Amino acid sequence: MHYKHIFGPVPSRRLGISLGIDLVTHKICSLDCVYCECGKTTNLTLVRQEYVRFKDVQKELNHYWHHNDDPDYITFSGSGEPTLNSRLGEVIEYIKREKPQIKVAVLTNSTLFCDPAVRRALLKADLVVPSLDAVSKKGFARINRPNKNLNVCSIVKGIETFAKQYKGNLWLEVFILPGINDSRSDVLLLKDAIKKINPHRVQINTLDRPGTVSDIRPASRLELEKVIRMIDFPDTEIIAKVDVQINARIQRENVKAAIIETIHRRPCTKKDLLQILGVEKQVLDKIINQLEREKKIMGKTRERGVFYQTLKEQGE
Repeated sequence: MHYKHIFGPVPSRRLGISLGIDLVTHKICSLDCVYCECGKTTNLTLVRQEYVRFKDVQKELNHYWHHNDDPDYITFSGSGEPTLNSRLGEVIEYIKREKPQIKVAVLTNSTLFCDPAVRRALLKADLVVPSLDAVSKKGFARINRPNKNLNVCSIVKGIETFAKQYKGNLWLEVFILPGINDSRSDVLLLKDAIKKINPHRVQINTLDRPGTVSDIRPASRLELEKVIRMIDFPDTEIIAKVDVQINARIQRENVKAAIIETIHRRPCTKKDLLQILGVEKQVLDKIINQLEREKKIMGKTRERGVFYQTLKEQGE
């Protein structure tokens, strides 16, 4: 079976072996972040609806569970903002009912936390990872390029309200780009917001794969450590690269489809794909070459190597 709405399992920096669920289609989001590895947002919206049908996700999950080992986590992420799907809470409930031993994580851009229905849906997850990259109006506009109806103060207040209600783990992610959101004033505003939210952990991230804007660069470790000192929050860490020991060996026969499925959501190097799919190098090389000849994928040279993307992404 070719999955349209679940992907992986992938080795996650944070969660071990993680099976992804994409509850929106490419590329529906409330933000158009300059660093987004999924490409430019084509539907910049705050409208919640059933972008991906619950019954379609249910069917794919049932098939996956029947044919594969359980992952460590099932993670809602993918092509856009998962909380835009109005049936997110029902999908989480279904997973917890059918597979209570699997943990559920939601990676979210935090923009809909002001909606009580979204907060109620997220209360059912084991781990919620909201992002907050800037608190100043200018910084928020520069790095996140939001829907015009979003207000960053309301977003911060929404996260704060959720944090008080939530019984699971809350890890706040901050994405740092030099010259965009790392000024002293920007970081000190973040520090104040983080203190109010009081998450279990703060994770500092930076560019790893190509974003949507070509002239941005990743922060160095020294730059990230400087940000950590300014934030001065007890449990703050720099998110490390994927642990090479994590290996999610692919359990589907169609490696070709799995490669396309993986790089459509996030550009990957051959090294990334070897870790994610667990196939032999010669097999991967052969299929990559074939897909390039068929003009289904294309490589872009970046600082960390050649990143493969689907041609659809390249044209957007």
